[in-house]
Amino acid sequence: MRRKGRLLSSAVVFAVLLTAGPGTGLAQRQAASATPFGKPAADVPNPGVNNRAVRAARPVGYQDQTRSEVLARNGIAATSNPLATAAAERVLLKGGNAIDAAVAASATLGVVEPMSTGMGGDLFAIVWSAKDRKLYSLASSGWAPRAWTADYFTDTLGLDEVPGSGINSAVVPGTVSGWDALLKRFGSMGFKDVLEPAASYAEQGFPLHERMHGQWRSAANALSRDADSARTWLPGGKAPDLYSVFRNPEMAHTLRLIQKKGRDAFYKGEIARAIVAKSEAAGGVMALDDLAKYQSEWVTPLSAEYHGYEVHQLPPPGQGFAALEMLNVLDVCAPVLGLDLAQLGPRDPRYWHLLIEAKKLAYSDLHRHNADPKFAAPPLDRLLSKEYAATLCDRIDPDRATPVEVEGSDMGSTVYFATADRWGNMVSLVNSNYSDFGSKVTIPGHGFVLANRGAGFTLEENHPNVVEPRKRPFITIIASFITKDRQPVMAFGNMGGGTQPQAHAQHIINMIDLGMNVQATTDVARFDHSQDDDVTDLDTYLFDLVGPKLQEMGHQVDRARGHAGGYQGILFEPDPRLPRPILPTGDGPRTGEAYERPVNGVYRAGSDPRKDGHAGGW
Repeated sequence: MRRKGRLLSSAVVFAVLLTAGPGTGLAQRQAASATPFGKPAADVPNPGVNNRAVRAARPVGYQDQTRSEVLARNGIAATSNPLATAAAERVLLKGGNAIDAAVAASATLGVVEPMSTGMGGDLFAIVWSAKDRKLYSLASSGWAPRAWTADYFTDTLGLDEVPGSGINSAVVPGTVSGWDALLKRFGSMGFKDVLEPAASYAEQGFPLHERMHGQWRSAANALSRDADSARTWLPGGKAPDLYSVFRNPEMAHTLRLIQKKGRDAFYKGEIARAIVAKSEAAGGVMALDDLAKYQSEWVTPLSAEYHGYEVHQLPPPGQGFAALEMLNVLDVCAPVLGLDLAQLGPRDPRYWHLLIEAKKLAYSDLHRHNADPKFAAPPLDRLLSKEYAATLCDRIDPDRATPVEVEGSDMGSTVYFATADRWGNMVSLVNSNYSDFGSKVTIPGHGFVLANRGAGFTLEENHPNVVEPRKRPFITIIASFITKDRQPVMAFGNMGGGTQPQAHAQHIINMIDLGMNVQATTDVARFDHSQDDDVTDLDTYLFDLVGPKLQEMGHQVDRARGHAGGYQGILFEPDPRLPRPILPTGDGPRTGEAYERPVNGVYRAGSDPRKDGHAGGW
C-alpha cells in the first residue's frame, strides 16, 4: 500500500508541475544548459570552454593517459583528423600498402584540415621498405621562383624581410610532386584510388572538429583580405560553425584533375596556369617554368645514436638535425654535469632545465647554419658528432639559465602522421602550409591555398639562408624514424613549427629513458621554448609543479594550454614466433595469402589529444 501511495504522490506532483503557470513549480526548477549536448550557441561557439568537470582517471597504467594505445596487425594509421585516419584505413582495406595509405591520408588532410596542409604546401617522408629492409627519405619542399632575389624584396618591393603572408611569401608547392614520387617508387595504387577519399570529402562535405574550428576562426580576418580566400573559406562571410558541414567543390575538381592527368596537371597543366595567373594578379612573380622544372628529391637521412637506438631525421633545409644535436648534448653532457634524466624524472625542475638548455644550444646552431645544402651546406659531420657535443657541456650551467645565442622564428601549422601495413612497410610523413592557411592566397577554381614557406628565408647578406632563385628556404617540418640494430622500431613525429625538434627529443627521452608507451608520451606535459624571445611555455599543470623553481633559476616561463604541437606515432613490436609476411608480387588481384597474412608482430599506435585525430587499425 505504501508503495502505491508513493507512486500516486509522484504522479500528482508531476501533474501539478505540468499544469503550473509562471512563478510556480516550473519556474523554480533548474534550467537545462544553454548548450545541451555541447551544441554551439550564437554567443558560445565552442561550449567546451564552460566545462568545469573534474577529469577522470584510468583504472590501469598511467592514470592520466587519455586512452589505450591502438593495437593492430593488418594495417594501421595515426593522423590528426579521424577522417584522414579512415581514408588511410580505407585504402589499406582495399589491399593498398602503407605508402598508398599515406598519400590518401595526406590528400584527405588537405581537404579536412585545410588551414594546416594541402596541395599548395610542402612534404617530407621517411619510408621503411619491407622489401629492401632499409630506410628511404623524400624531400619535397618547394623552391623560390627564379625572380626571387634579395634585391627583388628590398628594392622592388621596398621590404626589409620576406613577408609572412601574401603572394610574395609563396614558393613553388612540393606536395603533389611528393605524392607522385612516393607512389611511383613504393606504391601499389595510383592517383585514381588514393585520392578518391579526399575528392569525395571535398564534394560531399565534411564536419568541422573542435581544434580545426578554432584555427579556422582565428584565421578568418586574414582570409578576408583575399577575395578568392574569402569566397572559398568564409561562407556567409565567416568561418564555418563547429560541427557544420563544409564543402569545397573547387578542390574536388582539382583532385579529379590529378586523378585523370597525374602530376603534370599540377605542374604543367591547368592548375599550373591558374597558379601563375593568380600570382600575376596578386603582384607576384611565379612563372610557369618555376613549376614545370620542380622535382622532389630522394635524399640520405641523418642519424644519431641515443642509448642503443638510431634516431633518423631528414637533412637540411629541414630542421631535423637540431633534434639529433639536442639528443647528443643530453647524452654526452648529462653525465659530465652529474645528472641522470631517468633518475631526475619530469617532476624535478633540473630535468626541464637541462632539456631547455640543450635545446637552446642545438637551435643556435640550427639558426646559424641551416640552409638549402645545394647553396650552403651546413657542417653536419661536425655538428652531429659526439665530440662536438662534448665541447658544449661547459656552456650549460646546471643551476642557472643561459641566454639564447642565436634567435630564430618559431611559427608553423602542420600535419604529421604515420602509416603501416601487413607487410611491414612503415611511413613517417609531414605535410604543411606553414602558417594557418599559409599565404592566405587561394587559387581560384581550384580551392587550395599556397603555403607561405618563403617566409623561412632571410634577406641578411652572406647568411647561408639568404633568398636566392630556385633555392629552398629553411623549413620547419620534419619526420622521424627510430631503428635498432638496423631493424624498424617506430615512425613518429610532432607537428608545430619550431616546436618540432625539441618535441622529438622529448618523445625519445619519454619512451627510451622513462619507459613511456607510445600513447603516454603524448599525454604527458611538454615544454616549448621559443628561440625568438627566449620564453619557455609549460603545460598548465607542469607550470604549477616546476614553473616557480625554473623562474628562480633564471628561465622566463609562461603557463600554456594545448601548446607544443601534436604528435602521432606507430611502433612495431616483432614476434619471432610468427611467420614473416608474404610480399605481394606483380599487379594481379589483391587476394590470396599475401593479402590475408598479418604482419609478424603487433603495431602499437598513439595520437595526440591536443589535436582532433586518433589512431585506427585492424
